Amino acid sequence: MNKFLFFLLLFVSFSGLAQTPIDTVDTEKGRMVIYSNRTWKFLLDEEFDGIMNEALFNQIQSDTNLNLIQTWNNDVCFSSDRPDMSRLNDTIWLCMVDELHSSFVCPVPGIVTSRYGYRKGRYHNGIDLNLRTGDTVKAAFSGRVRYAKWNDGGFGNLVIIRHHNGLETFYAHLSKHLVAPDQEVKAGEPIGLGGNTGRSFGAHLHFEMRFYDSPMNPEEVIDFAKKELKDENLLVQKRLFRPGAKPTDEEISGESIAAVQARTEASAARKYYKIRTGDTLSQIASKSNTTVSRLCKLNGIRPTTLLQVGRQLRVR
Repeated sequence: MNKFLFFLLLFVSFSGLAQTPIDTVDTEKGRMVIYSNRTWKFLLDEEFDGIMNEALFNQIQSDTNLNLIQTWNNDVCFSSDRPDMSRLNDTIWLCMVDELHSSFVCPVPGIVTSRYGYRKGRYHNGIDLNLRTGDTVKAAFSGRVRYAKWNDGGFGNLVIIRHHNGLETFYAHLSKHLVAPDQEVKAGEPIGLGGNTGRSFGAHLHFEMRFYDSPMNPEEVIDFAKKELKDENLLVQKRLFRPGAKPTDEEISGESIAAVQARTEASAARKYYKIRTGDTLSQIASKSNTTVSRLCKLNGIRPTTLLQVGRQLRVR
């Protein structure tokens, strides 16, 4: 037994995790750990906290009305305590593709068979795309696999990928996974095979797009007939998260992309401090060469406000 596996076994025995690692394998995608129940995952850097885009994360943290939190969890597909996006104050500008992550690939070539919206007594939070069992399903954008396993909530075999553009994409009802948790993938890479698992009546791909656990209509972003992005930019506004919302192609936005971009660039000049255990406002003010009163004004808090570990405080 190699030294790495010995310490991994020791960690599992003390942490109470149900899965027991039996081997590690070095692959071109990174080091993989294999468990006794025939599942596996890639090992992340210890410092990785789920943040794929630091600048975007800082911008989102500036909306203290919502205090959006996005964790990295390989076992939970989405939080049951989702943020109330109707309270979203600001318009957030997302670059769907950029110079470093420039590709989009439609997950499957099949036609849309069921749209986002109200269906059979409840809301259908994604798009259904036609396929045959065994057809290859591809990653829509580059990113990192957060979840890849059987889901008891109706999705069947499910893959979730977190992307640099701030979104997560869901690929459900697969017959087989082709990726493992924590694996990095490129747009267009195979991530699974189409199927009919979970709460499904006939082979198809259920495809979702979520922003901080909140579903939005994928047709807001993708033209599934042309198999391409509608726009390289997306203005995230609270109206996108109305249950069953239709695409806003024909609507007139209250704010132009140029205006949001200018404000976003100004926001990027802001600086934030991540609260750590034991921090006080006076200590943070001293480290940041500012004052407690200035910190309170920037963040809409009081000197007596309890500091939440992990929250970002604006210091500039």
